[in-house]
Amino acid sequence: MEKGTSTEPLPPAPAPPALPPLAKRPIVLIMVAVFALQAAVSARYGFHRDELYFVVAGRHLAWGYVDQPPLTPLLARASGELFGDDPQDLRIFAALACAGTVLLVALIAREFGSGRAGQLLAAACAATSGIVLGIGHLWSTATLDIVAWLLIAWFVLRLLRTGDGRWWLAVGTAVGFAMLNKYLVGYLVVALLVSLFAVGPREVLRSRWLVGGAAIAIGLSAPGLWWQATHGWPQFTVAGGISTDDGIKNRIMFVPLQIAYLSPLFVPIWVAGARRLLRAPQIRWAHSIVPGYAILCVLVIASGGKSYYALPLLLVLVAAGCEPTVRWAASRPGRRVPVGSMLLVATVTSAVISLPLLPAGRVNAVIGINPEQGEQIGWPELADAAAVAWGRIPPDQRGRAVLFAGNYGEAGALDRYGPARGLPRPYSGHMSFADWGPPPDRADGPVVVVREGEVTARFRDFVDCRLVTRVDNGKGVDNEEQHAVVELCAGTTKPWSRIWPDLRHFY
Repeated sequence: MEKGTSTEPLPPAPAPPALPPLAKRPIVLIMVAVFALQAAVSARYGFHRDELYFVVAGRHLAWGYVDQPPLTPLLARASGELFGDDPQDLRIFAALACAGTVLLVALIAREFGSGRAGQLLAAACAATSGIVLGIGHLWSTATLDIVAWLLIAWFVLRLLRTGDGRWWLAVGTAVGFAMLNKYLVGYLVVALLVSLFAVGPREVLRSRWLVGGAAIAIGLSAPGLWWQATHGWPQFTVAGGISTDDGIKNRIMFVPLQIAYLSPLFVPIWVAGARRLLRAPQIRWAHSIVPGYAILCVLVIASGGKSYYALPLLLVLVAAGCEPTVRWAASRPGRRVPVGSMLLVATVTSAVISLPLLPAGRVNAVIGINPEQGEQIGWPELADAAAVAWGRIPPDQRGRAVLFAGNYGEAGALDRYGPARGLPRPYSGHMSFADWGPPPDRADGPVVVVREGEVTARFRDFVDCRLVTRVDNGKGVDNEEQHAVVELCAGTTKPWSRIWPDLRHFY
């Protein structure tokens, strides 16, 4: 036998930490409660502008759209086929996603070793946070995004805790499906990979299963990416427009809105979670989550993205902080720690800000924090205003007339509420509506234009326009469409096919 060699077997790898039992029944009760709350308020106010757009996009199924991948419009269409076409029908999937978010946060807390009380606190924090309630009320790309990101985070944590590289396959599958919903998940992937490379454990990056997971993610997302590539990557143009229009405001408000959207009352919990991840030896294997969250914030701020983009990883920090929070509360027997009161206050404030609980005429009180509340009010009134202008067109000219909307929310509302008011199919150059036009060139008659804001060069080819009326939602809600202009124009300077490229816009 050569010197320095040994026939003794290597010691077995240490077993991953055992997980506490899952608090199934109380977590399910919280999920049912949050689903019931969402269902109870889903019919108040009305459609959101994005929902109106998704419904129309669902009738034009494709592997991609200029501003999004295919999954959200596809499920909007499925919701219509399965349940109906009212707001509460479309939002069934959103309420289910909200309940799923609660479950995932509880599972992540369990991954960090939280017992029954810690899991329940994590589920309760998720169920009472403003971002989860708000996104769970509306059907949007963000609704699926938060579920997908938390699912990816849970799979990554299982990978890190067990050291089993096969979890990369689950991570890749979740990333692939997330890419079919929103390309923003690329930020999460970059943040987690860079953090793992920087602070470890790096051995998971050397697993052959990582290649398999990457292949799955690429395979699932390939159709949408191919659509983007063959259409000139319009998603980058849309993202650039968001950054140009709102980037400065988004950067200034990033930290305040991170706190407000989650709940200011949860700050001590996620701070405790970050400290625990960095210091507690029992979960040292997950310490890369903290720099991962920091990297994600840098990416979002640098690109001028919205503050809620980074909130899923902040929910992971909340999950990590629940166990030390309940232990701290239990260690103070002489003083009652009002955790229940804190959750009650968080529930009330988050619900008022995020859900349609206020009378419609009082929504201005919360629009400053959550403008999406106001975007659910006034769409039938917009169609009423358009019908007034359409009624000014002589009946013998209506066959050649066109109804044109300035943005996709207006176009979606006219598509939804217009037929009952005798209005024709609307056209618009905004986002993917531009791909579903233009009007035929034989439509050379009058044009009813519905638009917000000032006249821009985009409307220079509409001639002899006169104001007919302005939109009034009747509730005094200061949303984007309040006082929008409804004009009646004599026609266009050139055929629609020639002016359509100039009417296309992305923001």
